[in-house]
Amino acid sequence: MSGDTIEALLAILGLAFITVLARAFFMIPEREIPMPDWLRRGLKYAPLAALTAVIAPEILMVQGALIGTWQDARLPAVLCATGYYFWRRGILGTIVVGMLVYLPLHIGWGW
Repeated sequence: MSGDTIEALLAILGLAFITVLARAFFMIPEREIPMPDWLRRGLKYAPLAALTAVIAPEILMVQGALIGTWQDARLPAVLCATGYYFWRRGILGTIVVGMLVYLPLHIGWGW
């Protein structure tokens, strides 16, 4: 085995170990881990913050810069999908409405 192969295997094993440890961290102890109330409240918002951190750049940025025009198919699609979600509270319908607005604007009009 070459040095590059060994380094790659060590990196993969190390990342796998860290992933398993991080995901199992709260399941390892036999009793509940005591946490301050502020931390417990903050962890309730972590999934929403992570989702926002992933989705916001996809909507508002192109190649690392903020979009410079309102003629971007993502903007009306997000507005319509958000409106549908607050009207019906359905995830599948939200995705369908967003795509029904996005695809004609992006493919048909070239936005």
